[in-house]
Amino acid sequence: MARARTSSSSTATLAIVLLCMTLVGQCYGQLKQGYYTGKCSANVESVIFDIVSKAYQTDKSIVAALLRMQFHDCFVRGCDASILLDGSTAEKNAPSNGSVRGYELIDAIKTRLEQLCPQLVSCADIIVVATRVAVALAQGNWYNVETGRKDGSFSSSTEAEKNLPPPSISVPNAIRLFNSKGLSANDFVLLLGGGHTVGVIHCSKFLDRLYNYQNTGRADPSMNSATLTSFQQRCPRSGSNNFVYADQTVGSEFRVDNGFYKAISQGKGVLEIDQRIASDSLTKNSVSRLAWTGDFATQFGTAMINLGRVGVLTQGPVRRNCRRNY
Repeated sequence: MARARTSSSSTATLAIVLLCMTLVGQCYGQLKQGYYTGKCSANVESVIFDIVSKAYQTDKSIVAALLRMQFHDCFVRGCDASILLDGSTAEKNAPSNGSVRGYELIDAIKTRLEQLCPQLVSCADIIVVATRVAVALAQGNWYNVETGRKDGSFSSSTEAEKNLPPPSISVPNAIRLFNSKGLSANDFVLLLGGGHTVGVIHCSKFLDRLYNYQNTGRADPSMNSATLTSFQQRCPRSGSNNFVYADQTVGSEFRVDNGFYKAISQGKGVLEIDQRIASDSLTKNSVSRLAWTGDFATQFGTAMINLGRVGVLTQGPVRRNCRRNY
């Protein structure tokens, strides 16, 4: 009962912060904080906050789902909600997007906002604002999102496969990919860690590291031995539908904090790229700093804001239905 009161109190406090926040004209291009202020009979960001909060009470994994959705949307044609469009050849049907979920939550938010202020709030903005709410509910620092995006009308599974980084990507190639989106090496380390500080990873995504790393017939030697044993028990060579937590710091699995960096500093990374950023000369100093200082709490929000600026459309339509081109 005490825990329930604490949770309700925390949610109420966040709601008050949201409602009392003064949103003034800090802009990026035509994006700005408080873009919808005075344009709708309701407080748009409060509506999103309430719906995400209710979802979070019954499903803590929605945090990881929304973080993944925003990243996968912004990295393909920019933050234009093209990942939400239905269609046999649409982005959501790309193999790399097979684990993306949360579409029903975005639909619920869109339906409510269409009732309150029709064809005003873009699906692209809903993804970004909903993700910020989820991060805050999972004890991450609140950050001020920019809004004013319009929605894209084209979605391609082929483009998704070309633009989304595979788990085996090298650190230099990952940094080059992030640079091509206008993001820095520091953004890369923060966004990778932030996305993997919550959520789960299925055995099939890292089975090679456990049994046949780089076709050697052996496990990845960089993996912590106790973690390797635990993973092999959870993920047999023959295959399994099991999963492990992306953040291997006990007690940190559902919190947006720096636990992920502490884990990979001890050889407990799940995906190959997770572990590589802890040892590669281009990123290891950043990982160490994020693991053992308070920098992650203050810097992750800035990286998310930077991600939300990738390839935005500030002219064009707002879809009435996030799954359709109308």
